[in-house]
Amino acid sequence: MDSFTKYFLMGLAAFGSFAVFAAVRRFFAPREEDRSAIGDVSDMEGKEVSVFSKLENSANFWDKMDLFFARGLGMEKKFEERYMLLGRPAGTDPLKMMHYSQIWALVLPVVFYFFTNSAASLILAPLGFVLPGVGYYSRRIRARQEEIIHNFPTFVDLAALMIESGLDYMTAFDRIVKIAPVKTSLEVEIERTINEVQLGYSRRDALRRLSLRTGLQEVRSFAGLVIQSDELGTSLVDLLRNYSTDMRFRRLNKAEKLAAQASTKMLIPLFIFIFPTVFILMLAPMISDLMTGGLTF
Repeated sequence: MDSFTKYFLMGLAAFGSFAVFAAVRRFFAPREEDRSAIGDVSDMEGKEVSVFSKLENSANFWDKMDLFFARGLGMEKKFEERYMLLGRPAGTDPLKMMHYSQIWALVLPVVFYFFTNSAASLILAPLGFVLPGVGYYSRRIRARQEEIIHNFPTFVDLAALMIESGLDYMTAFDRIVKIAPVKTSLEVEIERTINEVQLGYSRRDALRRLSLRTGLQEVRSFAGLVIQSDELGTSLVDLLRNYSTDMRFRRLNKAEKLAAQASTKMLIPLFIFIFPTVFILMLAPMISDLMTGGLTF
């Protein structure tokens, strides 16, 4: 096989693997009506403009390639959503996150090709592309969500106490953010919600955007309670106190469930590492005696 055919087949393998990846993503992606039902980053109306939408009028060749790549794989909204769930950190954006995934899609097959010298390693390009999302970014999103949910019951209790004293719930949220000694991710998101209301968003839209930015069912339920109380005129204090108690009860149940699973999970390292070591220590002298002339008894 000449070099031209070899490199042509390698490029065809890489292109085919990405084509299969895009087809699988589009096949398992929810339909548009399903997305509108569960909420999506594209539903967040406002003055925010997608980074990829800014590339549509760009005359730069690489910008057009980035836009084609993101939309061809159906990853445009995925990168936007991932960036939003990360809390919109400084120093990055969805486009940079895609470039980081592209680097991994290039590096991983090259490394495997260096060790195996096989063109089949190019099939790993889609794996390298999704690896940062399912690994690094997912861990950061999960850590941020755990920080938010850890402080959320206390925030709900403080909100109920201030509302009971006569404050409007948005004023109560603002007071909680201002008296917080350290601004965690929860306080940052609540402050962003307050700023959106001051900029002209309705309270309903601002609370809905809060639930989308956190990606937590608990925050989504909290926003629904506040919106329902605001529209129907029901007592928000009782709803918030009952909801806070329910969250703490579910957290206790989760802790008990994890504690019950700990003994079962300990069996895995016990059978893999501890039992073989004990058997080796017990049987090694006997086996050594058998191999050197028999046992002493």
